[in-house]
Amino acid sequence: MAEQSMPHDNYVRRSLEVSIHVGLLILLVAACLFIVRPFLPLITWGIIIAIAVYPGYRRLQNLLHGHSASAAVICTVFLVAVLIVPVVLLTGSLVQGFQSLTARLKEGTPIITPPPPRVQSWPIVGPALNHAWNLASTNLAAASQTFAPQIKALIPALLTASAGIGLAVMQWILSIIVAGVFLTNAPNGAKVAGLLANRFFGDKGPQFEELAGATIRSVTTGIIGVALIQSIFAALGFLVVGIPGAGLWAVIFLVAAILQFGGLVFVPAVIYMFAIASTTKAVMFLVWCVIVGVMDNVLKPLLLGRGVPVPMAVVFLGAIGGFVAMGIIGLFVGAIILSAGYKLLQAWLEGTTQVSPEMCERSASARSGL
Repeated sequence: MAEQSMPHDNYVRRSLEVSIHVGLLILLVAACLFIVRPFLPLITWGIIIAIAVYPGYRRLQNLLHGHSASAAVICTVFLVAVLIVPVVLLTGSLVQGFQSLTARLKEGTPIITPPPPRVQSWPIVGPALNHAWNLASTNLAAASQTFAPQIKALIPALLTASAGIGLAVMQWILSIIVAGVFLTNAPNGAKVAGLLANRFFGDKGPQFEELAGATIRSVTTGIIGVALIQSIFAALGFLVVGIPGAGLWAVIFLVAAILQFGGLVFVPAVIYMFAIASTTKAVMFLVWCVIVGVMDNVLKPLLLGRGVPVPMAVVFLGAIGGFVAMGIIGLFVGAIILSAGYKLLQAWLEGTTQVSPEMCERSASARSGL
């Protein structure tokens, strides 16, 4: 009887030891995640940036005769400059607007100019717009009282958005620095990525690794890149026609373009130009807006079509969900992560992880730096 109870006791003892070890492991993982949680957005965005710019980094490294640290520093400085320049333009536009407002207040001139007579004749919206514009021009105090509820509701949103933009800029700068560190240690990072892919997907790990990298590069260039190109042309249009706060309009257009409805930003700008400018100038601005608005229909097949195309609904949901989860920076991270996850899920459900020849060629080129 005692001999029969010994195997049972050993089984219970081993089960208890395994349970304790598993519990301690879970606690350790939870503690690590709790400590690293504040840095997860920076690390995630840094990884995405590093993967997206890795082909260019490899070419630059070859030009520098294999100096990885110098290539990483140059890439980091370039990306920070690309980020800082629009921020400086936006800040300058806002400062100029505040200076103009202060000067008008000191001189006693109307802050808002009277509407042109032709606004009254516009169909549907003309009378209401002309009345509100006249009210704001002749009696700003009365207009402020009339629209006080809307103004009060808008001010907190503007303050929150301003704080979010400042925080996003700081997060971006730090993420770019993190990406530079990852680029410096690219071989070790590739080794870790390969080990993780093999651990999760077994012998198909390398194929999923190539698929994930190609998806991230394709979505980054096809969605973010197209939005940036459109925003540059949109900003040029705003500056040429002299729209107040052109930098702010460009930033709003960039966010809207990533969300796939950048053309809507042109609507109030076009209405404003038709109200204050000559018909010829307004029509030319309208044509420019139409060209910029449809530009993505040409650029996306060139930048996104040759990579890993994803439905626009996935990009839209990723951008919105990322914005809700992580703020403004989530507009970028969410779209890329959900798109990559969509392609991985699709490949897994179809039972194949074969990478297209174009993707293999792009991945090989990225690794070799050609």
